Amino acid sequence: MPEAINAGDTAWVLMAAAMVLLMTPGVAFFYGGMTRAKSVLNMMMMSFLALGLVTVLWVAFGFSLAFGDGGNGFVGDLSFAGLTPLVDAFATNGGTYPIPALAFAMFQLMFAVITVALISGAVADRMKFLAWGIFAAVWATLVYFPVAHWVFDFGSAELGGSGAGWLANLGVLDFAGGTAVHINAGAAALALAIVLGRRIGFGKTPMKPHNLPLVVLGAALLFFGWFGFNAGSALGANGLAAVAFTNTMVATAAGVLGWLLVEKLRDGHATSLGAASGAVAALVAITPACAFVAPWGAIAIGVLAGVICAFAVTLKYRLRIDDSLDVVGVHLVGGVIGCLALGFFATTSVNELGKDGLFYGGGIGLLGTQAIGAFAVLAYSFVITIALAYVLKRVVGLRVSKDDEVSGIDLAAHAETGYELGESGGGGVFAGIGSSSVRRAQEED
Repeated sequence: MPEAINAGDTAWVLMAAAMVLLMTPGVAFFYGGMTRAKSVLNMMMMSFLALGLVTVLWVAFGFSLAFGDGGNGFVGDLSFAGLTPLVDAFATNGGTYPIPALAFAMFQLMFAVITVALISGAVADRMKFLAWGIFAAVWATLVYFPVAHWVFDFGSAELGGSGAGWLANLGVLDFAGGTAVHINAGAAALALAIVLGRRIGFGKTPMKPHNLPLVVLGAALLFFGWFGFNAGSALGANGLAAVAFTNTMVATAAGVLGWLLVEKLRDGHATSLGAASGAVAALVAITPACAFVAPWGAIAIGVLAGVICAFAVTLKYRLRIDDSLDVVGVHLVGGVIGCLALGFFATTSVNELGKDGLFYGGGIGLLGTQAIGAFAVLAYSFVITIALAYVLKRVVGLRVSKDDEVSGIDLAAHAETGYELGESGGGGVFAGIGSSSVRRAQEED
């Protein structure tokens, strides 16, 4: 048990938490730029609604369900409800760390927020905002909080814990959330897109990103925040954080090159959207592996993610599944790549708490364990999301009307537009659009 709080480690974890928080606005920009102009605000609002809802739920009971010791390996109890028991306690995650438990709780909160926000990209242009809010709250409760409990170690004598989730006990390696965050969100995105159905004109009408500079800005914010996501998971300013930081950097660089190479050979052009997507795909893939592989292994994982995900995102047209912004092709596929890659590239020479993969004489045992972890999370998230989506479809309805989808969900749901190119002001009913005062002014002119 630590005798005192370590100021340097605490400062790093708090900074990392803020960096991960920045990733949610990054997702909003990334997804917002990829939608059509008439849906950009709604897309961004889905991320910000997730931030509000998940934060309140996390304090109320989410952290407790994820990191409380329920004694079963599947979900925690309510012993940490309200977070009051964490005051003046040390953080615990497979061990006890000289940082405040509340700092750890806030760091993990940012993971929960962005996991829900990631799902929104699959339903762009057509999901009711009310339905999204209900879905986000219920999905976080039924899926994310329990899965986080499965994957992440928990428990300490001080906080009353004694064990780890069932996947952690099984030996699944996931340093920063490749299963709990990316496979989890990707599987949910696939299920929700299936139930929601295709957008009007899918496969016939061009649905290109309306603002590529926003996409690149979003990718840049994600890239920056991801260093907190991965290196922050060391829970200290130490050598393991440096390993995770290094591998995050080199894998992302390799992912950009891999995706651009595919585009150049396949399409004849290397695009800014491809560069941004390749970076995110590699960031996803290196997340579970960042502190378990050598830098050369990280480069290999990044290239694999960039190349495979570049092909995976095109499958939605063959399968006729409208995953609007390629959440499945990037996050689900990228997460599976990173999780399984540990079965080949993991080495105890980098992290003695890890295991040796196939390339380091470890046999296929770790690969099998990683596969169990990846597909258990995938199956659970997919099944629960399908059931939840069908219930919401019956109770409140999932889709906006055809007229609202065609005219634009921004105006229908939020009474705003992302871009006001006329002279009527900032947009929305509260700015005068459609008001009697504007009509009188037009008549006088």
